[in-house]
Amino acid sequence: MFELHLRCSEDRVEPVSDALEALGALSVSVEDADAGTQSEQALFGEPGLPPPAQSWSRSRVTALFADEAAAQEAARLLAAQDFFAGCAVQALAPVAEQDWVRLTQSQFEPVPVTPTFWIVPTWRQVPEQAARVIRLDPGLAFGTGTHPTTRMCLRWIAAHPPTGQRVLDYGCGSGILAIGAALHGAASVDAVDIDPAAVQATRDNAAANGVPIAAGLPDCAQGLYDTVLANILATPLMVLAPLLCGHVRPGGALALAGVLERQTGQLQQAYAPYLALEVADAEDGWVLLTARRA
Repeated sequence: MFELHLRCSEDRVEPVSDALEALGALSVSVEDADAGTQSEQALFGEPGLPPPAQSWSRSRVTALFADEAAAQEAARLLAAQDFFAGCAVQALAPVAEQDWVRLTQSQFEPVPVTPTFWIVPTWRQVPEQAARVIRLDPGLAFGTGTHPTTRMCLRWIAAHPPTGQRVLDYGCGSGILAIGAALHGAASVDAVDIDPAAVQATRDNAAANGVPIAAGLPDCAQGLYDTVLANILATPLMVLAPLLCGHVRPGGALALAGVLERQTGQLQQAYAPYLALEVADAEDGWVLLTARRA
């Protein structure tokens, strides 16, 4: 395989990227051409907000092609296009053969939730100190245990084990919270998500961990639950306030994550007519909010 490296101005990135895909590129990536210098520019906005710009003022565009001839032909055809004005071909280079599966797997280590509760990819050995283990590999659905919101939810589950309880994981993603609840003694767990891929991922991951979980679309959540978990983002959590609180039985608990510290007041206000949210945990600018129905 060969990589074609280009330099483009901000207004040329989109047409050049589209053209590369049309010319048979296996993948196209865009990076800040000034990365690592004083001119480096951050693009990433906060969750729920659009990024400050769609591209960098100067971008490095890299396209991967199956062979050298395809990469050379793409470079030749691009150079003849009007929209390529101001852009430049920087390099054409072979890609070294690598074991991409092994390389990807090497990036995922076992994640400790507590000293005795761990998330471990299937290709890693279980640490000796792990008494409870979620076996989980990266996949299409969100939730591998590396994000602070997921870790906080799992820590809370470990500290408040739902033994014998009926549990709802709303917005289940990979099903990691549902599996965590099942491993901590939940009598039954319903896991729901708007994404069918997440529902299937949850079913597969539950089967791999040997725990019974009923996964489905949101209308599968029925009745009252002893514990309701939702790790989404602040805006949908505010919209879902009456629905989620309506599923919490008297004496039951609600745990919400995906909320930035600065959004705490907004969530508390949105949930005030139903339940009084309190900050139960915080990590890397994120908070876990919990409440208990009287």
